[in-house]
Amino acid sequence: MDATSIITQVSRDDEQQLNTSFPSEKVNNVDRLKPPKRGFFETIFCCWRNGRTKSNQSGTPIDGSITPPPIQGQPRYLLPQIRPSDMYKKCMVIDLDETLVHSSFKPIPNADFIVPVEIDGTVHQVYVLKRPHVDEFLKKMGELYECVLFTASLAKYADPVADLDYEYK
Repeated sequence: MDATSIITQVSRDDEQQLNTSFPSEKVNNVDRLKPPKRGFFETIFCCWRNGRTKSNQSGTPIDGSITPPPIQGQPRYLLPQIRPSDMYKKCMVIDLDETLVHSSFKPIPNADFIVPVEIDGTVHQVYVLKRPHVDEFLKKMGELYECVLFTASLAKYADPVADLDYEYK
């Protein structure tokens, strides 16, 4: 992915690392969803435990909870630094596909633009149609909120489509 891309591609690598970090410990999904059983006094005095949990001699918590390993090095942020002009605005997350635009591999006669996307070595034309009044909507949202654009699409499609609001960047 291009370093100048405004789209951050997120993978499930972190989730897979967590799952492989504890191969010997298996936690039943049903048991994990159940709240831990507490006695009457533990429930009343939970606030005075100073964050201590019961553990066996090996240091593993008795309730079966697993603490994720600490993150090494610098944290990885998905969003850039907040701009001073957006400092005191609330954040609005806006979905791209089927909210701001409609995209199709089938030709649309009134498409606002066509995005060539390479998939498995073949270039496909993606026809993109802006939703009615999307420009006015984005302009107003940009005035009121710090806007974050969300999409589950690949960056090679999402980058050009995200430029649909070229007038009000």
